[in-house]
Amino acid sequence: MNVRHRLAAVAVIAGVAAFPTAAVADPGDSADVDVTVTITPIKVPGVLALTVAGSAVSLTENGSTPLIRQFTGTLPTVTVTDTRTADEIPAGSSWAVLGSSSDFTGSAGQAPITADHLGWKPRLVDAGNSEGQVSEGEEVVTSLDQPTQPGNNVGLTDQELLVSTYDSASVAGDAYSVNADLFLRTPADVAAGSYRSKLTLSLFE
Repeated sequence: MNVRHRLAAVAVIAGVAAFPTAAVADPGDSADVDVTVTITPIKVPGVLALTVAGSAVSLTENGSTPLIRQFTGTLPTVTVTDTRTADEIPAGSSWAVLGSSSDFTGSAGQAPITADHLGWKPRLVDAGNSEGQVSEGEEVVTSLDQPTQPGNNVGLTDQELLVSTYDSASVAGDAYSVNADLFLRTPADVAAGSYRSKLTLSLFE
């Protein structure tokens, strides 16, 4: 029995001895840990946008004849900006700016001048780096004119082409500007007075 107690005592002592004693650091000891992180830029999707340099244009009489009165002006510069990358654009996409006019309404109750009396001749101002892939629309003349292209003497009654591209991806990441010569042609006996219309420009893709 005494032998068994001695063995037990030895076992307990051995177990206590197995735990290391705590180390005591010297005053002033220190260690540094470098912490690094890489933050990638937030990717903001690009946009296709339309801006117009002005909100109004005044037509003035110019080039009238004894039979036709003509009033001309210049459409404020229209800019299409595409900040997208090519991989953000669906394959086969194209974009176009189309324009149409309301009738000219008289301020004193005169009979309206219908939109088919307003025409335009688009002109590309800045083609960017498109290398011919962005182009202006064809001239649209008024209902008082003989057509200069087949069927184009309709005026701006419907959506007429101002500027377009046939391949959006190939011209992405740039800006393109266009304006147009505007001309209102009326019969010589049109009622005098002020008239107003709204020319709506829309960008489609």
